[in-house]
Amino acid sequence: MKKTYSLGFLICFLAFHFAFAQDFHELTEPVVAEGKLLYKSEMASWQGTDLFMAKFQNKSRAGGYLSYSESGKNICIFYSNDEIPLVIASFEFQDDFDPNRVEIDFKDRNFTEKEAKLYRLRLKTFETVSSSPDFFKSYQNTKYNIIPLSDENGNRVYILTGPSVSGVMIIGNDYLLEFDKNENLISKKSIHQNIIPIEFDKEQGNPVSIHSHLSQTGELMSPTDICTLMLYGPYTGWGSHWVMSDKFVSIWDIEKEELFVMTREAFDKVVEDKEE
Repeated sequence: MKKTYSLGFLICFLAFHFAFAQDFHELTEPVVAEGKLLYKSEMASWQGTDLFMAKFQNKSRAGGYLSYSESGKNICIFYSNDEIPLVIASFEFQDDFDPNRVEIDFKDRNFTEKEAKLYRLRLKTFETVSSSPDFFKSYQNTKYNIIPLSDENGNRVYILTGPSVSGVMIIGNDYLLEFDKNENLISKKSIHQNIIPIEFDKEQGNPVSIHSHLSQTGELMSPTDICTLMLYGPYTGWGSHWVMSDKFVSIWDIEKEELFVMTREAFDKVVEDKEE
């Protein structure tokens, strides 16, 4: 469910809220870190795809792409459609994704060890999705975005649903697949229990947008929420996006790219005082 609130109420609410936000840093830090990691992968894919389509000559060689972050760089690679694929294009971005500072390499090369692992996780994800059509839902004018990750937190793949039309941001219909150290699937989870398409118009943007979480989704804003808000937030005209749950209210500041959390009890007290 999506709602909007007035700018006056937002200012009043945030002023009260900041007094409570710091108490939850330990809860929010890993969520934000994971969300920003997803964002870097997706942004590298967005910009890498644009550059590949604009600059690579023999596009028929492409078999797919994947992105990851490593040593302060955000890398998008395209691999060939050969039986044993080669990397045919590589794009390395800084964290600000300044297109004037991208490093481009169109020389064929083998996968690095990390790229080979992410490639295998990507293939296993496609196999899992295709073999479980009742679990993984698809909707008109949408597409899956596959984000494989492998680091000290384990082997995992997030699946986000992206819009195929402009002016829409999609929350939900997202999934998390976890793999063991041998890259065997050990769990699959639907993060949100539904899909929430939110239309936006920057020229007529509201200061706040909001959706709610059921207990199965989690009490805090999810990493996939943060990733999606970082990707689409600058185009919406919103100042922030809120996630309401039974225990907490999570607020993502779109300009500052920061997450603040307060208890639902404190939030309800603000609303109650305002109504009085």
